[in-house]
Amino acid sequence: MLRIARYFPLFLLLFLSLVPVAQAQAPAAYTLGPGDRLRVVVFGEDDLSGEFEVDGTGFISFKLVGRLEVGGRSLQQTEAILSQSLKNGGYLVDPKISIEVLNFRPFFILGEVEKRGQYPYVNGMTVANAVAIAGGYTYRATKNRVTVQRFADPQKREQTATEDTAILPGDIIRVPERFF
Repeated sequence: MLRIARYFPLFLLLFLSLVPVAQAQAPAAYTLGPGDRLRVVVFGEDDLSGEFEVDGTGFISFKLVGRLEVGGRSLQQTEAILSQSLKNGGYLVDPKISIEVLNFRPFFILGEVEKRGQYPYVNGMTVANAVAIAGGYTYRATKNRVTVQRFADPQKREQTATEDTAILPGDIIRVPERFF
């Protein structure tokens, strides 16, 4: 028993180092925008279900309802609005709707990378992943002054970023040129 008590603090320290620490801030719900491709399922109504792309103005065209503004809304908000529209129009009594994102809008990378341009978004992407997809930094790149402009930011401010900064769909990454 004495032997276990002697090693208990070491065991406790090892155990606590393996327990994940809770993040201080929960990520915001994903908001839809131009270029997102959605699968809408209206349960029991195969004719209404289908795939839709959010157009440049943030709308989708849905059978019976017409144009529906989804840009800037979460999936849950969009499900509720579509359900309410089908109910208020007298088309369905109690519509059950599920929406999932099939393809996220692309992200953009500009500046001192080998192949700047538009790339498809992948879940869990960071600045380092985005730079790798774009062929890596050029020899003139300033790696410690990279900025990200968030799609969801209404003021379109650029924020400084590290290689571990998360990238979201629609973001614009800028890698500046160094002078020396």
